[in-house]
Amino acid sequence: MTPSAIVWDPSLSPFSIFGFEVRYYSLCWVIGLLGAYLIVKKLYKKQNIEEKLFDPLFIYCFLGILIGARLGHCLFYEPERYLSNPLDIIIPMEDGEFRGFSGLASHGGVIGVIIALLLYVRKTKLKMVWTLDNIAIAAPFFSAMVRIGNFMNSEIIGTETDLPWGVVFVQAKNTTPHHPAQLYEALAYLIIFLFGLLLYKKYKARMGSGLFMGYCLFTIFTFRFFVEFIKENQVAFEDGMTLIMGQWLSIPLIITGAYFMIKGIKKSA
Repeated sequence: MTPSAIVWDPSLSPFSIFGFEVRYYSLCWVIGLLGAYLIVKKLYKKQNIEEKLFDPLFIYCFLGILIGARLGHCLFYEPERYLSNPLDIIIPMEDGEFRGFSGLASHGGVIGVIIALLLYVRKTKLKMVWTLDNIAIAAPFFSAMVRIGNFMNSEIIGTETDLPWGVVFVQAKNTTPHHPAQLYEALAYLIIFLFGLLLYKKYKARMGSGLFMGYCLFTIFTFRFFVEFIKENQVAFEDGMTLIMGQWLSIPLIITGAYFMIKGIKKSA
């Protein structure tokens, strides 16, 4: 073990409520969702959108992200396991105990939230691209909180490294330092979020053009594509693949993001 390596072996739960353990991962999700909720609520208010049209947005997004991310993991990464035991998708058990929803895929979450927003705009009659632009401004903050949760869970870790900030993830049964890939992503997404706020402040007249949605998709999934090169494979079938599942799933989102960014710039020029 490198002398300067960081040994990471935190408790998964900081406290419990009525005997139910509250995990750091769940807290990060709650913080991410609450932050995104407040950001989009403020955007709606500034854009003079009726508050009654905002109220159902959180429920639609929460369900879309959760269901989409869960199904995305189960179907993209472990289809044989979950298709043979569908109940495990809803109530994941291990040795007879509920083990929590640690298997969540961001690509599935994107698909899930888009489907949820299609239902939302159908009900509220708001424009889809306008709604997506608003959501996209807050999405990187939520993504950063989820990756911090992954770090607390010692999951989605990087490959071995001899860099001084290498981390030994004890709960992942590591004995050598690995890249803290989760923190790389969290930091990148926070920077993307802050730059997105500046972009909105300067070009708020372009809201509804698809510019902000395109920016969000392009930046997040471009970074995601490259960071995968220093991540350990999540499932066995990725071994030997030139590009792993996360990279293949990122490519169409990168292309979609680039398309909407260019379209948004041209439309607003």
